[in-house]
Amino acid sequence: MKKALTFLATLTLLVIVAFIGYSCAGNNKPKDGVATAALTDTTKPSGAFLNHRDSVPSPQQYSDSLFVLSHDYPTTFKPVVDPSWQKALNGQPISDKNYIAYMDSLKSYVAPNVLPFFKDNKNWTSAKYGWFNEPWVGSQREAILGTYLGNGNPANMFKTLKEDEAGYALVLYDSVAAYTVGQIWGKTGQKVNLANDAAQFKEGSVIVKFAFSNVNYPQWPVMKGAQTFSVYDTIPTKENPKRGYQMRKVSFFQMDVIVKDSKTSPKTGWVYSTFVYDMDAPGSGWDKMVPLGAMWGDDPGVNSPLTPPYPKLAETLINAKAPAYSKETLGWGGRLSGPNDGAVAQVAYDISTGKKYTNLALSSCMSCHSPAQDSFNSFLLPGPFPTSDSLKVYTPGSPDWNLWFQDRAGTVPFDKGQVAMDYDMVMAFKSVLAYQKAHPSAQNKLLQTKAAAVDRFRRHNTNSRFWH
Repeated sequence: MKKALTFLATLTLLVIVAFIGYSCAGNNKPKDGVATAALTDTTKPSGAFLNHRDSVPSPQQYSDSLFVLSHDYPTTFKPVVDPSWQKALNGQPISDKNYIAYMDSLKSYVAPNVLPFFKDNKNWTSAKYGWFNEPWVGSQREAILGTYLGNGNPANMFKTLKEDEAGYALVLYDSVAAYTVGQIWGKTGQKVNLANDAAQFKEGSVIVKFAFSNVNYPQWPVMKGAQTFSVYDTIPTKENPKRGYQMRKVSFFQMDVIVKDSKTSPKTGWVYSTFVYDMDAPGSGWDKMVPLGAMWGDDPGVNSPLTPPYPKLAETLINAKAPAYSKETLGWGGRLSGPNDGAVAQVAYDISTGKKYTNLALSSCMSCHSPAQDSFNSFLLPGPFPTSDSLKVYTPGSPDWNLWFQDRAGTVPFDKGQVAMDYDMVMAFKSVLAYQKAHPSAQNKLLQTKAAAVDRFRRHNTNSRFWH
């Protein structure tokens, strides 16, 4: 493993993760809206396994139990043999003829241990249903669902969205994926181990991400009928304009199911599937989570134009029947990106020509995840790290831009000399960064200064009230 110094460069991304970037039962009862030491894992004073931040609702506001982190990571794993999603392809390469069947099989696979979250939420926990959470981000988690701020959308990003929207995310690792989490963090979370491919996920690993919107129906008409939950957070909306920590309603509107499947995806090793809420789909709320699309590579051979019509992609497939709003924020050239994923910049400037771009699709699921490595010399988006109040990008389609749209194996780092973390954006950009912040040193003082500068950029570059 590299010396700790190699991790320090990652700190610059701590405050920019939201660009791109629940268990609610247990015995952790709140006191009357006050911080309490009981909310931390007192055996882990550094905060590796902190359940959530210390701002909690009173029993009068919320009487059920609060989020408890699932971190008893397995030390062994059972190989996944002949998985259902591969069977769904009937021995054929993934294509426009079978990708929906592939996605549906993944949805069915996770359903038994996911559906209780929606049907009996107060009795659902990650641990109870075999899921695990990432360490070191407890201070960012709100107390009820255990979600943290993901991406958001400024007003008018969608035709139907008239105010700034914030997205909340909850990531779940199945037992096979959690084996790798345990290899990185061990039982204490006190060291980061990346030696001997420790960060490489085993075949059949499944990672699920739920995304929730804080703008609900009728303020956002496309959320009509979506299942809603409560979070305890500070972000005001037109529906709930109160300031400070309040009980706030959020709507479930996106689910990503990511699987390590090198047979289907021999170049990158991963298949990304995104489901979105469709109020017009028949059936239950679960049935209304319909396929938006799947991707297993970034189509480096397709140099897409900025606007449609786009040339056909070989490694992304989009469901033409997906709801219209969900396709308004697809990534560069129509590459897969969900409505919670931040792949479109309302305003950006070409670093070479100064040209102003509006509503620039500049990312994708996999391009955003591709810089996941031990230290980040490269930004999440195809451009340099922000140093001013303007987002500057490389010329779309240029060699610099195209570095973000490659089909790298999970063992290949974005930057030479780094340690690849197998496309795990959450672990690299959330957990490792938080770990580094908790272990400051004189060596990273400059990097902390740079992080503060990027934070100022984020605040000045948008009117969105979720930058707080």
